[in-house]
Amino acid sequence: MKELSYIDYLFERENLDDSKLGELIESNNPKVLEYLYGKSLEKKIKYYDKSIYMRGLLEFTNICKLNCKYCGLRWDNKNVDRYRLTEEQILDCCSTGYQLGYRTFVLQGGEDSYYTDDKLVKLITNIKSNYPAAAITLSIGEKAYESYKKYFNAGADRFLLRHETADKDLYNSLHPGSSYENRVRCLKDLKEIGYQIGAGFMTGLPGQTTKHLVKDLRFLKNLDPHMIGIGPFIPHSETPLANFSGGTVELTLKMVALTRLMIPKALLPSTTALGTIDSLGREKAIRAGANVVMPNLSPTNVREKYEIYENKICTGDEAAHCRQCIEKRINSTGSYVDMGRGDYVDWRTNNVY
Repeated sequence: MKELSYIDYLFERENLDDSKLGELIESNNPKVLEYLYGKSLEKKIKYYDKSIYMRGLLEFTNICKLNCKYCGLRWDNKNVDRYRLTEEQILDCCSTGYQLGYRTFVLQGGEDSYYTDDKLVKLITNIKSNYPAAAITLSIGEKAYESYKKYFNAGADRFLLRHETADKDLYNSLHPGSSYENRVRCLKDLKEIGYQIGAGFMTGLPGQTTKHLVKDLRFLKNLDPHMIGIGPFIPHSETPLANFSGGTVELTLKMVALTRLMIPKALLPSTTALGTIDSLGREKAIRAGANVVMPNLSPTNVREKYEIYENKICTGDEAAHCRQCIEKRINSTGSYVDMGRGDYVDWRTNNVY
């Protein structure tokens, strides 16, 4: 079967031509997919053993000035109950997370103009001074080079900024008022400054084709980020894309596995979005080569308000319960939880802390 030989070639060479990548993306043969996921898992184990890293997620503001067509937090959605966590609330969440064993805090929010550089630098500095052993990951959107540099100098270690799609026309059609060129500029700036950077994309976007997905893989191969988030598009009823079909588990798993084989050392999350559309979606992603999960540390009274997509799971679970639940799920896959910082595998050999 030719697809199996493509997978073997990809496993050995960590690259494949576009047409063959397209054939693998479009394959629905159970034997091909089983082999693909198995080889991806084998590659993941080579670099990260059977460990799955746990990150504590803090969704600290759902206020966003942007109007991305797929996102429930878009500015034009007037039915969002907006909130901002205070610095005290954020530090309390970090304290809870640290006691539960987390050594990475992921600060995620909309592009909220209230959080000036000075406010963010103060917040980062306070977290780092209280928890020097912990890594700080930011996921707060597009900023100027100078702003990214300030956060890094204050102690931020990583930055997540999904490119969403590597096709310029598709990107611009989904992000009114934004530009593909600026998104790519931000990713390159972040890498130059010295962050561990995360990119990534959605599967099943309206208008997305196999060629678009191949372009995503090629973009990631060239960028060589340290982290890559891949999740299904889930339509939100208060957005312009409300009536479109969402992405599927199968397509997302294929893209996770192909990404693992092309960028084998990347940290790949098993996303909450997958768990939302399939009760075993996160376990399936781990078996297909993912190695990061991000349970929620946000106060339970705001979790439902951070509604990028609807019907998100685990919004009512206390942090301790969420951590225990995820650990059981990870163990069920034959993997084990690693509560360390979970840096990119080559990071300590290339950088000085």
